Amino acid sequence: MVPVLKTIVDGDIVAYRAAAHKVEVDGVKRECTEIEALEYANAFMKEIIAECSFYNETGDYSVYLTGKGNFRFDIAKTAVYKGNRSDKPKPDYLQSVRKYLSDEWGAITSEGEEADDLIAIDAAKTGYKACVATIDKDMLQIKGLHYNLTKKTFTLMDHFDGLHWFYKQILMGDAADNIKGLHRVGPVKAEDMLVHCNNEKELYQTVVHKYDGDEERVLENARLLWLRRTEGEIWEPPHHRKPKAA
Repeated sequence: MVPVLKTIVDGDIVAYRAAAHKVEVDGVKRECTEIEALEYANAFMKEIIAECSFYNETGDYSVYLTGKGNFRFDIAKTAVYKGNRSDKPKPDYLQSVRKYLSDEWGAITSEGEEADDLIAIDAAKTGYKACVATIDKDMLQIKGLHYNLTKKTFTLMDHFDGLHWFYKQILMGDAADNIKGLHRVGPVKAEDMLVHCNNEKELYQTVVHKYDGDEERVLENARLLWLRRTEGEIWEPPHHRKPKAA
């Protein structure tokens, strides 16, 4: 058993799924009503807490939502961050569900960064003794226990697992957020490139080599993909970091 101190929930996923879910009546599916969206969100949250309770005996939890502003828009130079998002209208009751999660479940809304950053910061504050509940693969860079909201599976990431995943992301990029990685490099190729790396220095040097020595591109992708562990943190290459005080 891997005991944790807190369940940290990706409220963006809960809110969107609740607001967008379909209701089946007499074999016919229809859009949910506002009340049904709120009921779904409440049931979903209770389910998440219950599923994670096997590891989290404290019952403590936190919920985060993404608000306005994002420092990554200023960092992105190669392509506009999230610039490929369509203008598809959002679910009708998304704002109602977000407000419900704030009022009834204590959800905290980010400002100038993403909910993912607040989740990673919270996890770091617990000493990574948290269970992160989401479907977002980006958060696998966070050390600790992860609960997949749809697959209902748990994954334990240690420190190097998280770093390895993060550097794979730098190679692959992230199509969902319009972060451009290496041409035609997906999970399998990225894994092959990093399979012999045993520490962060080797991971970094290998990634820079695969980018033909273009450290600026590596730095851009890394800063876009890195989830903050402290307030205001901007990622730095391993050889630029100040040594931690003893």
